[in-house]
Amino acid sequence: MSIVLDPTGELRTEHRELAPRPGSLSGLTVGLLDISKPRGNVFLDRIEQHLTDRGANVKRFAKPTFTKPAPVDLRHEIATSCDAVIEALAD
Repeated sequence: MSIVLDPTGELRTEHRELAPRPGSLSGLTVGLLDISKPRGNVFLDRIEQHLTDRGANVKRFAKPTFTKPAPVDLRHEIATSCDAVIEALAD
């Protein structure tokens, strides 16, 4: 069993099930979300290359600032246009 910690300041831990993982990324659309921290784009550039080498379609997104949650419209766009998402948390 994996434990995923939520960095949003929860006062009480809540049990969450992991989302099902696809058997392959080939043909899927993977969203890459840059949270706008320094060098996050460098990390995502490398991830994008690995994903496209494996047949995934990649869409890039960026938060306006890392200090706040992604705007609702951005979250909606990602959720409705991507099969999976990777978020860059690098400095």
